Amino acid sequence: MIRQSSAAWRMLDERERDKPLPQGADALWHRGTGLLAGMVPRQRQVLRRAQDVLALEKTFAEMTDHKLQDEAARLREVFRLGRDGLQDLARAFALVREVAERQLGEKPFAVQVAGGLALTQGCIVEMATGEGKTLTATMPATVAGWRGRGCHIVTVNDYLAKRDAEWMGRIYRFLGLRVAFIEQGMEPRDRRQAYLADITYGTNKEITADFLRDRLHLGRLQGAASALLGRMASGGRSPLDHLVQRGLAFAIVDEADSVLVDEAVTPLIISGPGPNREQLEAFRQAANAAAALSRPADYGVNLQYREVELTPEGRSRLAAAVSSWSGVWQGARRREELVTKALVARELHHRDKHYIVSDGKIVIVDDFTGRVMPDRSWRDGLHQAVEAKEGLEITDPKDTYARISFQRFFRLYGRLAGMTGTAQEAAAEFWQIYGRSVVVIPTNRPCVRKVLPDLVLATKELKWRRLVEEVRRIHATGRPILIGTRSVRDSEHLSELLNVERLSHQVLNAVRHREEAQIVAGAGQPGQITVATNMAGRGTDIKLGRGVAELGGLHVIAAERNESGRIDRQLFGRCARQGDPGTAQAVVSLEDEFVCRYAPRLTGHLHRRNTGRSDDVSSRLTRAAFALAQRRAERFALQQRKSVMRADQWLDENLGFAGVS
Repeated sequence: MIRQSSAAWRMLDERERDKPLPQGADALWHRGTGLLAGMVPRQRQVLRRAQDVLALEKTFAEMTDHKLQDEAARLREVFRLGRDGLQDLARAFALVREVAERQLGEKPFAVQVAGGLALTQGCIVEMATGEGKTLTATMPATVAGWRGRGCHIVTVNDYLAKRDAEWMGRIYRFLGLRVAFIEQGMEPRDRRQAYLADITYGTNKEITADFLRDRLHLGRLQGAASALLGRMASGGRSPLDHLVQRGLAFAIVDEADSVLVDEAVTPLIISGPGPNREQLEAFRQAANAAAALSRPADYGVNLQYREVELTPEGRSRLAAAVSSWSGVWQGARRREELVTKALVARELHHRDKHYIVSDGKIVIVDDFTGRVMPDRSWRDGLHQAVEAKEGLEITDPKDTYARISFQRFFRLYGRLAGMTGTAQEAAAEFWQIYGRSVVVIPTNRPCVRKVLPDLVLATKELKWRRLVEEVRRIHATGRPILIGTRSVRDSEHLSELLNVERLSHQVLNAVRHREEAQIVAGAGQPGQITVATNMAGRGTDIKLGRGVAELGGLHVIAAERNESGRIDRQLFGRCARQGDPGTAQAVVSLEDEFVCRYAPRLTGHLHRRNTGRSDDVSSRLTRAAFALAQRRAERFALQQRKSVMRADQWLDENLGFAGVS
């Protein structure tokens, strides 16, 4: 327990690593250093050093298991004392390679070794789908475990955390390391023991929640002295005794772009019930009042900023409609806030797209992965407004005890690294927010994926018709097809169209998620048609069935472009893995919500220009409209993430009396 307590002192100073974002001239300088960092030939360096590791292969292959373990013990002492050099790192990686082959029957390729070396340097590593990121992480994790301060490997769900800890644990245990995992529902005592392990697997949500709970136990303690005084004053007890984590030394984040970029500003909140019967009734009344207002006379909707604003006429109409209501409805500002929230729920949050209704409850659907998030709720009354819109029982709002965004949390680690299949597009953000450089690792075998030009149709109806035609045409060749949609509603609509054409298929979305493993396992079989939301874009590996490669491999169709090009590339990355053949194409329309939201004037002009000319309006100009909309969306999202971080830092500076969260 000495190890737990002594390491706990470091937690009190971790927020010092969370430096404010540079502004003005400092921001320009920081951006410039990022450009210079990107010019460093890191890829060439790690690939060259990977050859040094492979050169030691024969040396370790000739060792007995006993000698390998003796070498592991020697290296552990070297890394624990911090006396290691490049040669020691090369020997450590070569040792892990040999142990991986003996324990798992898998030996990391040169590109995996290079990826591990880049992770050790604290970089964000881009490795294509199917290149073995899970095995790659074992090499830097082993070295971090030997250093004695712990290593967190962050995965996207509890299943992967448990699977990878058990699967890769055979390597770690052979090398004298303890490995554990964190999952939902674990008791604090078990969590504490898991964090005391040399290598701990867990999701970003679980690890961040444990951090917040530890902060609540620490209260207002700002250093070791106050903690010791508190222990003496309470007869030997201290808030430190309740901590489960032992500091944030090193993290390797899987699907780093999803965790560190897409979910970056999502706050993780520790909350408790705050029942208020009058407030619950107000949400239902607000839904009724909003139903009497019409667009655009009473309110306007800004799709890009996802905002609703009442017009002067709307304010007057609202005041007249609720003139006989009492309580909060007598105050203009409060009633307008409530009704605006109800209008946001009605206009900007759609069933089977942003959420589903399951067992009489609202369940949020993740915009980026398409997966349901049963433990999440919208804040500031939005969740209750959506419940009122759907006519469901309204849940009590919750009082916030502590909160932190993922981007702030991961900036607290002493060393941070990540791996993903798509990092290049976010290279500037990784540097600006986290100070991490991106290293692109080449594939072990040449990638032969063929990405076809987008098919652009004039209307949504024409798009769905053309998409079904493409499915029928390719299905006739015997090739498997994966179609990615952006919402549950679209996946179900496409399923109905395919049923009309008697095209047998499988559907994977937030409603039908229970069959995910089975559906993905069969998605590469001859003649298989799979319709999926973005949940098929990450954490899945579709293997080709017998004879499929000779037919041309898996064909992927994107039914709509996403706000980020990374998500499109993740979907297209489902095909042509590890040198397999495969093709990908987007089938879109000028009426798609995404392009209308971010390039409304251009798409409106193109729509008018092509009206009556042809159903297929594919051209350089129409395709450029989608590229423009994507750049605007990515730029807007980046500014939002920076704004949230600056707001969090402002709150810390100006509301310091509230304690650390």
